[in-house]
Amino acid sequence: MSISVQLRQSSSSPNYHNRHKSTGFTYIGLLIVIALLGVVSVATIQVGSILQRRSAEEALLDIGAEYQRAMVSYANATINGQRSSPQSLNDLIKDPRYPKITRHLRRIYDDPLTGKNTWGLIYAKDNNGIIGIYSLSDQKPIKIGNFSLQFSQFKNKSSYREWIFFNPSLYAVGSESYPNTLSGQSVR
Repeated sequence: MSISVQLRQSSSSPNYHNRHKSTGFTYIGLLIVIALLGVVSVATIQVGSILQRRSAEEALLDIGAEYQRAMVSYANATINGQRSSPQSLNDLIKDPRYPKITRHLRRIYDDPLTGKNTWGLIYAKDNNGIIGIYSLSDQKPIKIGNFSLQFSQFKNKSSYREWIFFNPSLYAVGSESYPNTLSGQSVR
């Protein structure tokens, strides 16, 4: 009988120590898994933020192109003696120069970068209408190259405020009269 008791003690004693060792390894393993999940979560949030901003950037280019087309359409619909630039963005939605409803733009779009329907406006030097718009976001663009010919002037710009959407028939890119917002204010 004493032999069997010794066997029980010796067989239970190693299990007791092994159980505590495995509990320690499990705890360390759990801490490592939690740390890895934290790192992966932060990376996912950063990538998600960049993807969301890239999407907003593409939306800005699309909306800017709509405004550009609307300004060209407004200018092309001008009869001699009338203003060729709208006094407000609402004039692009309903052209006040004609009794019949004439639309150059479907609606006033929100700026996808700021989420507001407020835009920076550039007026003609004689204050005779809006000649361009730009985003009020001060963020640095993700896209700095590989623009379509229509937006080639956006290459290497340091802020979305420098992405100016205007009637291209009025200005040659790079000319002295080319609209700019380097001071952050609308050019008048």
